Amino acid sequence: VQLQASGGGLVQPGGSLSVSCVVSGRLLRINDMGWYRQAPGKQRELVASITSDGNSNYAASVKGRFTISRDNAKNTLYLQMNTLRPEDTAVYYCNADVNSYTDTGEMEAGYYWGQGTLVTVSS
Repeated sequence: VQLQASGGGLVQPGGSLSVSCVVSGRLLRINDMGWYRQAPGKQRELVASITSDGNSNYAASVKGRFTISRDNAKNTLYLQMNTLRPEDTAVYYCNADVNSYTDTGEMEAGYYWGQGTLVTVSS
């Protein structure tokens, strides 16, 4: 199972940016998914999460500004970030709880991480 995140970049304060994450592999089912972020010198924190049927939760610091969504047909997770602030600067990581098949056809369950994509909010 692999998670490939993309879409980070440099944006001015008040601007918008969208990041996405594609899950690939011998997938049986993708359960909960989420976006985390880690700023320099800080611990990784949960930004938003979404269940397989679309129920979402947000960190207080991003509620009302960020929107998490997923396309189950495309095995893709999204995060739309609006009204960005300098304190949103961080490496953003996607995470997924996945049921998949091994090389021998057995089912396994695990939590997987994407490689991270850098979001910089600066003028």
